[in-house]
Amino acid sequence: MFHADPTSDARVETSETPDLDPASRARADRLRRHERTPFADALERYIERDPTQLMVPGHGGSDRGISGRLADFLGERALRLDVPMLLEGLDLESDSPLDEALALAADAWGAKRTWFLTNGASQANRTAALAARGLGEHLLAQRSAHSSFSDGVLLAGITPSYVFPAVDDANGMAHGVSPAALDRALSEAAAEGRPAAAVYVISPSYFGSVSDVRGLADVAHAHGAPLIVDGAWGPHFGFHPGLPESPARLGADLVISSTHKLAGSLTQSAMLHLGHGPFAERLEPLVERALSMTASTSTSAIMRASLDIARAALVGGEDAIGRSVATAERFRDLLRADPRFEVVSDHFGDSPDIVDTDLLRVPIDVSAAGLSGHWVRDRLIADHALYFEMSTATSIVAVIGAGKTPDVDAVYAAMVAVVESPEAAVARAEQSGATAFPALPAPGERRMSPRDGFFGDTELVPAAEAVGRISADTLAAYPPGIPNVMPGEEITAAAVEFLHAVAASPTGYVRGAVDAEVSRFRVIRTP
Repeated sequence: MFHADPTSDARVETSETPDLDPASRARADRLRRHERTPFADALERYIERDPTQLMVPGHGGSDRGISGRLADFLGERALRLDVPMLLEGLDLESDSPLDEALALAADAWGAKRTWFLTNGASQANRTAALAARGLGEHLLAQRSAHSSFSDGVLLAGITPSYVFPAVDDANGMAHGVSPAALDRALSEAAAEGRPAAAVYVISPSYFGSVSDVRGLADVAHAHGAPLIVDGAWGPHFGFHPGLPESPARLGADLVISSTHKLAGSLTQSAMLHLGHGPFAERLEPLVERALSMTASTSTSAIMRASLDIARAALVGGEDAIGRSVATAERFRDLLRADPRFEVVSDHFGDSPDIVDTDLLRVPIDVSAAGLSGHWVRDRLIADHALYFEMSTATSIVAVIGAGKTPDVDAVYAAMVAVVESPEAAVARAEQSGATAFPALPAPGERRMSPRDGFFGDTELVPAAEAVGRISADTLAAYPPGIPNVMPGEEITAAAVEFLHAVAASPTGYVRGAVDAEVSRFRVIRTP
């Protein structure tokens, strides 16, 4: 995997701008520097030669044949841009255009070093877990970690401890952790003889809540551990004063960035940023080696180019992003004026773990309309071809991409039409007797490592016989998406009861379950 350090890249040039104060001159020079898209430009130069490709990929850049349908579907230009790795003038030589693009990306997000990824933020999570294992066996992780990080924990053979996020029980939303909660969890882990070699937290949450990354980094560093931040949902942070700062500039040591989510690159493209903190020297080779295990050897040039172009657009897009923020605020104002809708993020200040809000995510409680979030989202899709990002039992969440200005008046009008429809009246009657989910159960005792639990000899047993047995699966009830059972943990009666309640609800499901009803559990076979 190629890399670059923005402090040593001689090909990233600056020039003085006259008649400006030093700060304005530096900003103007930075904007000029970031107008360049070295990798995307090099890819265009490659196809301008109209090369004959007797190499992979098999479509050969077209010349039609059996690739005619694909060329019609994507366009000839897309196939010509779809070239393999290790080409001189693109990514092969020292100080290649890819290296230049990576240096610019590191500078843009305030990182020491950046890697382009084409297997999504899931690749970054698995890479981070594998790298963290190089620091030690024990890791402290936020319990609501994405499944890809849990995959990395299993692959790396990590034995994790957990810190639980704050949970909005009313809306089924898991948020973040406070520095005080992290300090307690780290101290407890150390007292129990398993001090954490690394810390993993999530900020922002799926719902736009932002944790105190600087405070969390200070706490983790005081305990001798680097801070890994799953910032998948915040790739646009740091590019407008109305948005939170980039975690890499707040002391995070590794930052997962799902660039495609709100920052404009193609789906499945992402970045991993290495911070400038005290663990950079130890982490860098570990990340490099871990990436060799998680990256494709047929990395997509088109995805890489999209990351290069998205970076340039973000750095130079402050005004456009400002219009997106104003659009999101306009949407919030429309919702606040209607008692059937409530902007959930208006109450984020009530939670001690939340210090900021991503204004481009709008979580909306629709329960005052007597409807579930899942039902409203489904009707908006069916009746208006209007797709919200996600839903919970009470809420739907809108995502506005950085630089985008959707017609929020039309969106609001569609929401009104849905909640006032005849179908809504029927749904209200059906949902009027719905009961709330029970409280989250405490995790069962860990009786073997997650890796041993996952790879152990297993059998399926009825739910009634699963209590007291060791789980081989990760089971997470949605909402709120926090793993209730991890491989190697004992299955408790409270967990079975909770999972059954969620599975029986029309607005919930259990990820990782053998069947939708959670009637059976995969457990470690007893001798």
